[in-house]
Amino acid sequence: MKTNKLFRKVAIVACALSFFTVQAHAQWNSEKLHFTVDWQMNAPLGTDFAEKISGWGMNFEVAYEVLPKWEVGVFANFHTNHKYVGRQTLALSPTESLTTDQQRSAYQLPFGVTTSYNLYEGSHVKPYVGVKLGTMFARNTTYYGSRGLYDEAWGFYVSPEIGLKIYPRTDRRFGFHVAGFYNYATNHTQTLLGDIDGQSDVGFRLGILF
Repeated sequence: MKTNKLFRKVAIVACALSFFTVQAHAQWNSEKLHFTVDWQMNAPLGTDFAEKISGWGMNFEVAYEVLPKWEVGVFANFHTNHKYVGRQTLALSPTESLTTDQQRSAYQLPFGVTTSYNLYEGSHVKPYVGVKLGTMFARNTTYYGSRGLYDEAWGFYVSPEIGLKIYPRTDRRFGFHVAGFYNYATNHTQTLLGDIDGQSDVGFRLGILF
């Protein structure tokens, strides 16, 4: 039931943004459509399940300029953080223990809608603030010995960011992108030693615009 309510909320927001796009700019102009492809660094907060920083991620966006300073679109990104834990004895319950090493993997796949506001309209640079809103799939896996334990969950996702678009040419058909972000998701997953209730991360992206 909670998952259904979550998807309904995301769908309502997506429909509202789509309606705003159509009303604000009824005539299509392909020159106002932009694509972004980023390499992504990510650092989890509030949990030591996986390593604190990882470069195993990418971000993809398609956005349309609905007003001179406003853009709306859709996004999807993915990220994996890993951590190796040496051999140790784990207390699983008052009567059970396990001696093993661990290879942990935390995978995230958020997607949804995005909007941004350009703070300055320069010929070669555009600083902006934005927010991504949607849902996230998460999978946390622990490999130990010849076995593995994993849990999957869906959650609501929100991610404010601040960034800079850099254009070598004034026609702005190609450029570079750098951004810093924070995200939070409501996913609840179980691990070998306990639960992770909610996930938050900080990181940055480097990529290209076209």
